[in-house]
Amino acid sequence: MSSHLSADVKRAVVSYRPSIWGNSFLDYTPDDKITLAYNRQQIEDLKVELRRELMAAAGKPSRQLNFIDSVERLGLAYNFEKEIEEALGHVYDKYYHHIGYKHGYKQYFMWYIFGKFKDENGSFKECLINDVEGMLELYEAAHTKVHGEGILDEALAFTTTHLNSLVEYLEYPLAVKVNKALY
Repeated sequence: MSSHLSADVKRAVVSYRPSIWGNSFLDYTPDDKITLAYNRQQIEDLKVELRRELMAAAGKPSRQLNFIDSVERLGLAYNFEKEIEEALGHVYDKYYHHIGYKHGYKQYFMWYIFGKFKDENGSFKECLINDVEGMLELYEAAHTKVHGEGILDEALAFTTTHLNSLVEYLEYPLAVKVNKALY
């Protein structure tokens, strides 16, 4: 029965024009051994330099975190997993635990960080609406919440509402950034 069905099927013949590239990619041959060795050495030298830059930024956590973010965005983080993990561990230990988080003051920590965005009535400040980049950062930070962190729930609701209402009025690069974050 299946052979009968296949005999009845007529397929259209498609004739594509030849590629303007020809077969140049099919005939690719890598560089000679000396050039390959030189390129590999350059890559290793750049890795060493990047590691050095990562460690040089250790005294400046903001610079170090931005550097790590850039390395990850470039897709190079897999080469430096150990160094990145170590650097993030140091930042975490120094700036997260020492503020009191490890002593049971998690709620205080959240209010200390995010409370500055609230007014005397306990609502998020209306001036935040004018700073779309800042509101986007607050939106992304609010996604680090876990159950029971009310201020982050409030921040998420506030920023989601306002970013959704503003996105259609934003210009190109910022509008795309906000849309990607929201959806």
